[in-house]
Amino acid sequence: MDRLKQKFYEKAIKLKPEIKALLKEHGGTKVGEVTLSQVFGGARGVKTMTWETSALDANEGIRFRGYNIPQLREKLPKREGGKEPLPEGLFWLMLVDEIPTQEDVEWLSDEWEKRASLPQHTKNVIEALAIDTHPMTQFTIGIASMQYDSVFSKRYAEGMPKSEYWDATYEDAMNLIARLPQLAAYIYRRIYHKGVHIAPDTKLDWAGNFAKMLGYDDKDFTSLMRLYLTIHADHEGGNASAHTAHLVNSTLADLYLSYSGAMNSLAGPLHGLANQEVIKWIFEMTNELGTTKPSKEQIAEYVQKTVDSGKVIPGYGHAVLREPDPRFTAQRVFAEEYIKDSDFVNIVWKMYEVVPPILKALGKVKNPWPNVDAHSGAILVHYGMDEFPFYTVLFGVSRALGVLANSCWSRALGLPLERPKSVTSEWAKDFIANS
Repeated sequence: MDRLKQKFYEKAIKLKPEIKALLKEHGGTKVGEVTLSQVFGGARGVKTMTWETSALDANEGIRFRGYNIPQLREKLPKREGGKEPLPEGLFWLMLVDEIPTQEDVEWLSDEWEKRASLPQHTKNVIEALAIDTHPMTQFTIGIASMQYDSVFSKRYAEGMPKSEYWDATYEDAMNLIARLPQLAAYIYRRIYHKGVHIAPDTKLDWAGNFAKMLGYDDKDFTSLMRLYLTIHADHEGGNASAHTAHLVNSTLADLYLSYSGAMNSLAGPLHGLANQEVIKWIFEMTNELGTTKPSKEQIAEYVQKTVDSGKVIPGYGHAVLREPDPRFTAQRVFAEEYIKDSDFVNIVWKMYEVVPPILKALGKVKNPWPNVDAHSGAILVHYGMDEFPFYTVLFGVSRALGVLANSCWSRALGLPLERPKSVTSEWAKDFIANS
């Protein structure tokens, strides 16, 4: 048993009986009241699941095992000479609730490198798709095709006891995370670079290798990938992609099936696909205005025009947050250090001044502030990645870290099949009439 697996097992075996005892004594305690609006409103805000790896506060934003993003940038190990945290360190933190050492992170980088080979049958499946198939569709299909190699699936068929579910899930998590950069890069190079692929470099870390396979040797872009893959890694369990993975995995479907389902959810315009919608909207604005250096007044007029036409301003608003997204702020800090003269970055910053007052004036927008998607596209465009349909795939590579770490916990704690109770509209009407 490797040292990360051993550490995880020790943590899990301790927590499971504690939760069992807690539920035995306090299982009937009410956590909150469910309203009819919540029944019809997508269970917004209803506390019905546990998520070990991160927590989201409406005002403070995301915390990973109690650490906010500025603390992660300070405390997590970095590549020698680098300023941004290595995503490997965040995975370690989320899985075992400990800040890893430099040695731990280097071990994990090497371990993922050993597991990273993309199966030939997955390449064949991707090549069978039309070249203009959306990158997220290719990504989800590629993930599902690797289910053939699922450790959990094979061991379950052999009669694996429940006490070992966590072990097989851990192996699938490690293998899938290791392979995702190669899968994503294969899709990117296939669509946008005539199928000319770049071999992985075993001397690089997980994010650094990803940047290289995409075709970017710029050290600042590599730093961006390390930051990007860290800040997008998790956002508690209630968001659509995380919850989808949790739901599918609760049926004991393996992580390949679970995460493929999660990525289908992430591909929705109200979730991860929003990052491509932001830069698309900015491109449309600059094309109409005839400049990549619009004034705040020009931006305000275009924003108002968009709102008046009944459309949303992509990248603004969030289902939970009521303050600017800390992930937006982290990207702004990066841009201020590396690319403060970029035209598209400056558009994003001007929008930050212009958009919230306009949305506030509508009187019905709960959160007029930018979310994580408002900034990422402008930075990627600066470094030459203007193929915005691919942006959500980057998001998907990162989100695996939190989702799959938490899946290990779900199986270790023996969490049950998720099965909420639904009601009909007729039931709701009868309920109101008889209450």
